[in-house]
Amino acid sequence: MSMPNVDTMTSAPAPSTHEPRTVPQRPPGDAPAADMVWIPGGTFDMGSDRHYPEERPVHRVTVDGFWIDRSPVTNARFARFCAETHHTTFAELPPNPRDYPGAPPEQLKAGSLVFIRPNRPVNMDNIGNWWRFVHGADWRHPQGPGSTNSGLDDHPVVHVAFGDAEAFAQWEGKELPTEAEWEFAARGGLEGATYAWGDELMPHGRPMANTWQGRFPHENTLVDGWEGTSPVGVFPPNGYGLYDMIGNVWEWTCDWYRSSHEEVGKRDCCTPHNPRGGTMLDSMDRSQPGTWIPRKVLKGGSHLCSPNYCQRYRPAARFPEPIDTSTTHLGFRCIVRPSR
Repeated sequence: MSMPNVDTMTSAPAPSTHEPRTVPQRPPGDAPAADMVWIPGGTFDMGSDRHYPEERPVHRVTVDGFWIDRSPVTNARFARFCAETHHTTFAELPPNPRDYPGAPPEQLKAGSLVFIRPNRPVNMDNIGNWWRFVHGADWRHPQGPGSTNSGLDDHPVVHVAFGDAEAFAQWEGKELPTEAEWEFAARGGLEGATYAWGDELMPHGRPMANTWQGRFPHENTLVDGWEGTSPVGVFPPNGYGLYDMIGNVWEWTCDWYRSSHEEVGKRDCCTPHNPRGGTMLDSMDRSQPGTWIPRKVLKGGSHLCSPNYCQRYRPAARFPEPIDTSTTHLGFRCIVRPSR
């Protein structure tokens, strides 16, 4: 998973205050499942003109109301899904050689990407200095063979590819959110704030999310108390009562990735209503030779996002993730859209 350096991001804005948006929509009855929160629909400024290029331009978007999981899907919830459906995750299956022509046989083994913290400063242009594809790494064995997720029932499940998240959502009678729905929910009713709680990363020195403190990737000062994932709900909720929308783990959305929001304005003559991302072909990275893998939009950042690298612990931030990829910092949550 390639994380662009923070050098490509413009300066953050000066702190300001933000008032919650007033929205009249009421939930259409009781929650469809436990621990789901009603997000009233509304119109908001999506994206950012002040950060990474792919977040531009800011544009007005309208979304209808929907229910969303209060927290990311946990290991305990995912375990129930696998036990009842006998689902085998993407990371647990050896890659099909036909999908990866020319790949060495020794690489065509089941596994997933694992973050391994180096013990000294490293070249930041080479993500191989901290990411390893580990054979035998999966949601039950997050660090690889010999590791276990025992004692992590209330932590977000990780090492889930897009298909795994989609299968789980269908099993619970839910769906994955669009990028617009996710960002609207993450903002918690604050119009234009940099973070889900305001314009300061750590107001009064208080960590508001599980992110990286210190110099990534070799120095983690653990100001927030966690190395790796944290239990869901440890950090304060946003204005809608949602936990871990920022940090902890990246979250899958159902939208195909497009390199900017520019096409939204070209495609729509007025404020887009419940917009969807690009097409599968749009999402493929043709700048790299070899197999082109479609990519979905990730949102929210993770415990590996830091001030010196990948400042994507913000609602507007977005990242393209190949659908055949799983990692130690990637999870998801689900939504339910009421009948319209």
